[in-house]
This record gives sequence, structure tokens and C-alpha cells, in this order.
Amino acid sequence: MPTPYYLIEETKLRRNLQLIADVARRADVEIILAFKAFALWKTFPIFREYIQSTTASSLSEARLAVEQFGAKAHTFSPAYTDDEIGQIAACSSHLTFNSLSQYERFHEQVKECSIGLRVNPEYSEVGTLLYNPCAPGTRFGVSAAKLPDTLPADIEGFHCHCHCESGADVLQRTLVHIEERFARWFPQLKWLNLGGGHLMTRKDYDVDLLVSILQGLHQRYPWLHIILEPGSAFAWHTGPLVSHVVDIVEDHGIHTAILDVSFTCHMPDCLEMPYTPDVRGAESVAPDAEGTESADVPLYRLGGNSCLSGDFMGLWQFDHELQVGEEVIFEDMIHYTTVKTNMFNGISHPDLRMLHADGTVETLRHFTYEDYRDRMD
Repeated sequence: MPTPYYLIEETKLRRNLQLIADVARRADVEIILAFKAFALWKTFPIFREYIQSTTASSLSEARLAVEQFGAKAHTFSPAYTDDEIGQIAACSSHLTFNSLSQYERFHEQVKECSIGLRVNPEYSEVGTLLYNPCAPGTRFGVSAAKLPDTLPADIEGFHCHCHCESGADVLQRTLVHIEERFARWFPQLKWLNLGGGHLMTRKDYDVDLLVSILQGLHQRYPWLHIILEPGSAFAWHTGPLVSHVVDIVEDHGIHTAILDVSFTCHMPDCLEMPYTPDVRGAESVAPDAEGTESADVPLYRLGGNSCLSGDFMGLWQFDHELQVGEEVIFEDMIHYTTVKTNMFNGISHPDLRMLHADGTVETLRHFTYEDYRDRMD
């Protein structure tokens, strides 16, 4: 098939969905899909077999929930605006405010929703500052010291998000801080949203510990409806990004295989986080190995095809010399990738394809020049 393309595999997606649905059943919690990590709406009929709701962070995502998923969203935004709040409320079953000032400004306009308030536990084990919502000076949530003893009558829930691809042990430690700071308000609430970042479909994740933690939370606060809204967990290891080598260049002993994809356009987390993907048939090599060769096979940087000087990652060791036209396959490239791509430089955007359980491949979307042109129309 022509490259580049993302390929989501139905069998792997269903495997993840089944695990998530099983956790929800065993722990008696609601687990919903966060669009910020995955929003390929042509797969939503499969999702609806396992989950009932989604979470949105904008008017467009809230509309996607209603118009394509078929259910109102659990919505959170750092800041709602006058011209969108009414439309967002109409598309939302739950609506969480980021601050008391936003609540005061808009709560009368969203009475049809179950209203929540995002809180800041002032504790997070997320190591990458770019992804840490509880870092000093954060713009997310209200700390316990700023809450009134008695909450406004129409606030029904707290929303707390402070994980990123975390294990169940992290949730266990985080809950200690959440309960120490906020449990005194729990009798005034109906629900508690523990946010995303619970990577329960990762191979080494302790699912039984997660279930036990959530069951214990229920025992302590049986009236609270518990919600989790992971994104990565749904699409974790459900498919690759397939590219081709289009040229090989060398400078100062560094060999770069230039591909028909771009890290900055098609794999932005690789530069932002930074996240090093697995490359099929290759091993990542420490940066201090630049310019060296092993067994007469050069190490390769993998270079994108944009004009950004830093649009590359390296180094990788293949078991052979790469050739122009050869496939290079980046594993696990569905979550937090397909939702974050851009069309910088007008570079051809990878197709979105799906490998169905029966072995057939469906092209969900083929991008054209008109898609690039019309973004600025």
C-alpha cells in the first residue's frame, strides 16, 4: 500500500476495550474515552460496544461526542468563552469548571449539566514538566485552601487529573494526597473524576491493584460515582505508522535516512515529550554512539521530510544497510499522534487506515492538497 499511513488494528483495539470494560465492571466505575488522545470517529461504533461516554475539552470535541459518538460529553476546559458556553453545555452531560471565577461567571448558563470543579491536589509524579498539571504555578484547578467550607449547591463533583501513562501504584500514592486535602468535601458531592493517565492496558500494569484501589475508594465513600477518563489506554499499542526511506545522506560520519513522514508533523510527541518510539527491526542506540559503525552496518538517524532542522530522531541500529524505498515502521503510533498531527510545510499527511479482524484493510481517510489548502480558506 502507498505510504505513509497510520494503521489501527481492530483486534488489538478490541483487546484494550475488553480489558477496560472488565476493569469498569469489576471496580464498579465508569471509564470513558478522552478525545484528546484518540478521536478517530469512524471507529466509534466499535467503542460503543464497550463504553457509553467520552470526555471533551473544547466545543469541537463536545460536538464530536454528540454527533459521532452518540452521547453527551463529560467536558472540561481551562476556560470557557461567552460565545461557546451555551453550545458546549448543550453537548455535555457533565461540565467541569477550572476555577471558581469561571464557575461564578457561567454556572447559571449550564444548569442542564452536572457541574463539577477541577481541584489541584498539589501532588503529581509526572516527571516531564510539559505534562505535569500540578507543577508550581499551574493554571489547572483549585487548591484546597481556596475552597469554601460549604460548596455552592449546584457543584456535584470534583475532577482531579494528575497522571500521565502512570501505573496503579501512582494512583494509590496520589489518592492519599487527594483524600487528605479534599475528602472533607466529599459528603457534598455525587461524583469524583480521577482524570486520565491510567495506562491499564500496558503490559506491566497491575490491573488487579487498580481494581482493589477503586473498590477501596467505594468502601470509604459509597455514595460517590467514580469516573476515569484515560486516552492512551484505549489506543495503546493498537497500530503503527508506516513510512518509506526516500533518501540517505551523510555528514561528519552521521548517516540520516530521510523518510516520507515528519516527526514535527506526524509524531510531535517524539520532539515535545520527548518520546522515543520503537522502530520495527531496529534497536535504539545511545546518542554518544554517533558517527560509529558496528559490523560494517551504519547507525542511522531517522530524518523527517520537513524544513525544520530538528526534524529527526536517532540513533537506530538495523541489521542491514537501509535502501531507498525500504519500509520503516514506527510502532504504537495511534494515541496522541493522529489527534496532534499538522500540515506544516504542506507535507503529505499519512492516510488513516484500519486493519479489520477479518484481514481486510479499510482507508478511513485519505488526505489531499485540498485539505491543506482549505485549512487557510
